[in-house]
Amino acid sequence: MSLKNKTAVVTGGGSGLGRACAIQLARDGAAVAVWDLNRDGAAETVRMIEAEGNRAAAYVGDAAAKADINSILARIRAELGPTLILVNNAGITGFVPFLEITEEALQRMYRINLMGPFMLTQAAVPDMLTAGWGRIIFISSSSAQTGAINMAHYSSSKGGIIALTKSLAREFAARGITVNNIPPGFIDTPMTRSSPIDVDATAKDSPMKRAGQPEDIAAACAFFASEAAHYITGQTFGVNGGRVIS
Repeated sequence: MSLKNKTAVVTGGGSGLGRACAIQLARDGAAVAVWDLNRDGAAETVRMIEAEGNRAAAYVGDAAAKADINSILARIRAELGPTLILVNNAGITGFVPFLEITEEALQRMYRINLMGPFMLTQAAVPDMLTAGWGRIIFISSSSAQTGAINMAHYSSSKGGIIALTKSLAREFAARGITVNNIPPGFIDTPMTRSSPIDVDATAKDSPMKRAGQPEDIAAACAFFASEAAHYITGQTFGVNGGRVIS
Protein backbone atom coordinates (compact mmCIF):
# COMPACT_ATOMS: atom_id res chain seq x y z
CA MET A 1 0.00 0.00 0.00
CA SER A 2 2.41 2.65 -1.28
CA LEU A 3 2.19 6.20 0.05
CA LYS A 4 5.03 7.43 -2.15
CA ASN A 5 4.94 11.19 -2.81
CA LYS A 6 2.60 11.74 0.13
CA THR A 7 3.43 13.74 3.26
CA ALA A 8 2.02 12.46 6.54
CA VAL A 9 1.81 14.48 9.75
CA VAL A 10 1.66 12.51 13.01
CA THR A 11 1.09 14.43 16.23
CA GLY A 12 2.36 12.88 19.43
CA GLY A 13 4.83 11.03 17.23
CA GLY A 14 7.59 10.99 19.80
CA SER A 15 6.46 7.83 21.59
CA GLY A 16 3.81 5.13 21.90
CA LEU A 17 1.02 4.99 19.35
CA GLY A 18 2.25 8.03 17.44
CA ARG A 19 5.75 6.61 17.05
CA ALA A 20 4.39 3.30 15.76
CA CYS A 21 2.11 5.09 13.27
CA ALA A 22 4.93 7.32 12.05
CA ILE A 23 7.27 4.37 11.51
CA GLN A 24 4.64 2.38 9.61
CA LEU A 25 3.59 5.27 7.37
CA ALA A 26 7.26 5.87 6.53
CA ARG A 27 7.67 2.20 5.69
CA ASP A 28 4.74 2.57 3.31
CA GLY A 29 6.53 5.37 1.49
CA ALA A 30 5.27 8.60 3.06
CA ALA A 31 7.55 11.43 4.13
CA VAL A 32 6.60 11.78 7.79
CA ALA A 33 6.49 14.90 9.92
CA VAL A 34 6.95 13.70 13.49
CA TRP A 35 5.30 16.35 15.68
CA ASP A 36 5.68 16.29 19.44
CA LEU A 37 6.25 18.54 22.45
CA ASN A 38 9.10 16.24 23.44
CA ARG A 39 12.09 17.20 21.30
CA ASP A 40 14.14 14.13 22.23
CA GLY A 41 11.24 11.76 21.59
CA ALA A 42 10.52 13.25 18.17
CA ALA A 43 14.20 13.11 17.24
CA GLU A 44 14.42 9.46 18.30
CA THR A 45 11.42 8.54 16.13
CA VAL A 46 13.08 10.27 13.18
CA ARG A 47 16.30 8.36 13.82
CA MET A 48 14.37 5.08 13.84
CA ILE A 49 12.68 5.94 10.55
CA GLU A 50 15.90 7.08 8.87
CA ALA A 51 17.70 3.93 10.08
CA GLU A 52 15.32 1.98 7.83
CA GLY A 53 16.14 4.21 4.87
CA ASN A 54 12.92 6.24 5.01
CA ARG A 55 12.27 9.96 5.20
CA ALA A 56 11.13 11.95 8.24
CA ALA A 57 11.69 15.21 10.06
CA ALA A 58 10.97 16.30 13.63
CA TYR A 59 8.81 19.29 14.57
CA VAL A 60 8.50 20.51 18.13
CA GLY A 61 5.47 22.47 19.25
CA ASP A 62 1.99 22.46 20.74
CA ALA A 63 -0.52 20.81 18.41
CA ALA A 64 -3.30 22.55 20.34
CA ALA A 65 -1.95 26.10 19.96
CA LYS A 66 -3.03 28.03 16.87
CA ALA A 67 0.27 29.87 16.47
CA ASP A 68 2.29 26.63 16.59
CA ILE A 69 -0.15 24.91 14.26
CA ASN A 70 0.19 27.58 11.60
CA SER A 71 3.97 27.93 11.83
CA ILE A 72 4.71 24.21 11.92
CA LEU A 73 2.38 23.35 9.05
CA ALA A 74 4.08 26.06 6.99
CA ARG A 75 7.48 24.54 7.75
CA ILE A 76 6.26 21.06 6.89
CA ARG A 77 4.84 22.31 3.60
CA ALA A 78 8.16 23.94 2.71
CA GLU A 79 10.38 21.04 3.84
CA LEU A 80 8.37 17.88 3.12
CA GLY A 81 5.39 18.96 1.04
CA PRO A 82 1.70 19.67 1.57
CA THR A 83 -0.05 17.70 4.30
CA LEU A 84 -2.12 14.96 2.65
CA ILE A 85 -2.27 12.50 5.56
CA LEU A 86 -3.02 13.77 9.05
CA VAL A 87 -2.91 11.52 12.11
CA ASN A 88 -4.35 13.37 15.10
CA ASN A 89 -2.84 11.29 17.87
CA ALA A 90 -1.53 13.77 20.46
CA GLY A 91 -3.54 13.75 23.66
CA ILE A 92 -3.61 13.42 27.42
CA THR A 93 -5.51 11.23 29.82
CA GLY A 94 -6.69 11.60 33.39
CA PHE A 95 -8.27 9.72 36.28
CA VAL A 96 -10.34 11.97 38.55
CA PRO A 97 -13.75 11.39 40.19
CA PHE A 98 -16.41 13.43 38.41
CA LEU A 99 -17.17 15.69 41.38
CA GLU A 100 -13.48 16.55 41.73
CA ILE A 101 -12.81 17.58 38.13
CA THR A 102 -11.94 21.27 38.16
CA GLU A 103 -12.80 23.77 35.46
CA GLU A 104 -9.10 24.12 34.72
CA ALA A 105 -8.67 20.36 34.30
CA LEU A 106 -11.72 20.17 32.05
CA GLN A 107 -10.52 23.04 29.88
CA ARG A 108 -7.04 21.53 29.53
CA MET A 109 -8.46 18.13 28.59
CA TYR A 110 -10.76 19.58 25.95
CA ARG A 111 -8.12 21.95 24.61
CA ILE A 112 -5.59 19.20 23.98
CA ASN A 113 -7.85 16.27 23.09
CA LEU A 114 -10.60 18.00 21.10
CA MET A 115 -9.89 21.61 20.26
CA GLY A 116 -6.32 20.88 19.15
CA PRO A 117 -7.28 18.19 16.62
CA PHE A 118 -10.17 20.38 15.46
CA MET A 119 -7.90 23.38 14.79
CA LEU A 120 -5.07 21.35 13.26
CA THR A 121 -7.43 19.58 10.90
CA GLN A 122 -9.01 22.90 9.94
CA ALA A 123 -5.55 24.23 9.06
CA ALA A 124 -4.47 21.11 7.12
CA VAL A 125 -7.58 20.50 5.03
CA PRO A 126 -6.82 23.23 2.43
CA ASP A 127 -3.75 21.24 1.29
CA MET A 128 -5.97 18.21 0.79
CA LEU A 129 -8.63 20.19 -1.08
CA THR A 130 -5.99 21.55 -3.43
CA ALA A 131 -4.74 18.02 -4.11
CA GLY A 132 -8.22 16.53 -4.36
CA TRP A 133 -7.00 13.77 -2.03
CA GLY A 134 -6.61 13.48 1.71
CA ARG A 135 -6.70 11.17 4.68
CA ILE A 136 -7.66 12.37 8.16
CA ILE A 137 -7.25 9.82 10.95
CA PHE A 138 -8.19 10.57 14.52
CA ILE A 139 -7.12 8.46 17.49
CA SER A 140 -10.13 8.42 19.81
CA SER A 141 -10.67 5.93 22.65
CA SER A 142 -12.76 2.90 23.50
CA SER A 143 -13.57 4.78 26.72
CA ALA A 144 -15.70 7.08 24.60
CA GLN A 145 -17.69 4.05 23.44
CA THR A 146 -18.20 2.44 26.82
CA GLY A 147 -17.79 5.26 29.32
CA ALA A 148 -15.20 5.02 32.07
CA ILE A 149 -15.29 5.57 35.81
CA ASN A 150 -13.25 8.58 36.96
CA MET A 151 -12.62 9.59 33.33
CA ALA A 152 -15.67 11.71 32.44
CA HIS A 153 -13.56 14.58 31.09
CA TYR A 154 -11.32 12.27 29.08
CA SER A 155 -14.11 10.06 27.70
CA SER A 156 -16.25 13.02 26.69
CA SER A 157 -13.32 14.70 24.93
CA LYS A 158 -12.76 11.55 22.89
CA GLY A 159 -16.49 11.22 22.27
CA GLY A 160 -16.26 14.63 20.63
CA ILE A 161 -13.59 13.21 18.31
CA ILE A 162 -15.96 10.46 17.19
CA ALA A 163 -18.67 13.04 16.43
CA LEU A 164 -16.15 15.26 14.64
CA THR A 165 -15.14 12.30 12.47
CA LYS A 166 -18.70 11.79 11.28
CA SER A 167 -19.32 15.48 10.57
CA LEU A 168 -16.11 15.99 8.58
CA ALA A 169 -16.62 12.73 6.68
CA ARG A 170 -19.96 13.97 5.40
CA GLU A 171 -18.67 17.44 4.61
CA PHE A 172 -15.66 16.32 2.57
CA ALA A 173 -16.73 12.96 1.12
CA ALA A 174 -17.22 14.41 -2.36
CA ARG A 175 -13.87 16.22 -2.29
CA GLY A 176 -11.56 13.19 -2.17
CA ILE A 177 -10.93 13.34 1.58
CA THR A 178 -11.73 10.46 3.92
CA VAL A 179 -12.08 10.90 7.67
CA ASN A 180 -12.00 8.00 10.11
CA ASN A 181 -11.11 7.33 13.73
CA ILE A 182 -9.49 4.52 15.65
CA PRO A 183 -10.54 4.01 19.28
CA PRO A 184 -7.77 1.92 20.85
CA GLY A 185 -8.68 -0.57 23.53
CA PHE A 186 -6.13 -1.58 26.10
CA ILE A 187 -2.77 -0.86 24.45
CA ASP A 188 0.58 -1.23 26.21
CA THR A 189 2.18 2.21 25.88
CA PRO A 190 4.25 4.49 28.13
CA MET A 191 1.07 6.48 28.86
CA THR A 192 -0.75 3.32 29.93
CA ARG A 193 2.15 2.23 32.10
CA SER A 194 2.19 5.63 33.83
CA SER A 195 -1.53 5.50 34.64
CA PRO A 196 -3.00 4.11 37.90
CA ILE A 197 -3.94 0.89 36.11
CA ASP A 198 -2.55 -2.55 36.83
CA VAL A 199 -1.59 -3.25 33.23
CA ASP A 200 -0.97 -6.96 33.59
CA ALA A 201 -4.12 -7.65 35.64
CA THR A 202 -6.29 -5.62 33.27
CA ALA A 203 -4.85 -7.46 30.30
CA LYS A 204 -5.72 -10.81 31.85
CA ASP A 205 -9.34 -9.66 32.28
CA SER A 206 -9.68 -8.72 28.61
CA PRO A 207 -11.23 -11.08 26.02
CA MET A 208 -7.84 -11.85 24.45
CA LYS A 209 -6.10 -12.01 27.84
CA ARG A 210 -3.37 -9.68 26.66
CA ALA A 211 -2.75 -6.03 25.93
CA GLY A 212 -2.52 -4.71 22.42
CA GLN A 213 0.66 -3.20 21.01
CA PRO A 214 1.21 0.18 19.35
CA GLU A 215 1.85 -1.64 16.09
CA ASP A 216 -1.76 -2.87 16.13
CA ILE A 217 -2.97 0.73 15.95
CA ALA A 218 -0.33 1.57 13.35
CA ALA A 219 -1.62 -1.18 11.06
CA ALA A 220 -5.13 0.26 11.14
CA CYS A 221 -3.76 3.76 10.61
CA ALA A 222 -1.75 2.66 7.58
CA PHE A 223 -4.82 0.99 6.10
CA PHE A 224 -6.93 4.13 6.44
CA ALA A 225 -4.14 6.15 4.82
CA SER A 226 -3.91 3.81 1.85
CA GLU A 227 -5.75 3.65 -1.46
CA ALA A 228 -7.32 0.41 -0.26
CA ALA A 229 -9.51 2.48 2.06
CA HIS A 230 -10.61 5.01 -0.57
CA TYR A 231 -14.32 4.13 -0.13
CA ILE A 232 -14.30 4.10 3.68
CA THR A 233 -15.14 7.29 5.56
CA GLY A 234 -16.89 8.36 8.73
CA GLN A 235 -16.05 5.11 10.45
CA THR A 236 -15.09 4.23 14.02
CA PHE A 237 -12.78 1.25 13.63
CA GLY A 238 -12.14 -0.41 16.96
CA VAL A 239 -8.75 -2.00 17.60
CA ASN A 240 -9.46 -3.30 21.06
CA GLY A 241 -9.04 -7.06 21.31
CA GLY A 242 -12.79 -7.54 21.74
CA ARG A 243 -13.26 -4.99 24.52
CA VAL A 244 -15.96 -3.27 22.45
CA ILE A 245 -17.95 -5.28 19.92
CA SER A 246 -20.38 -3.46 17.67
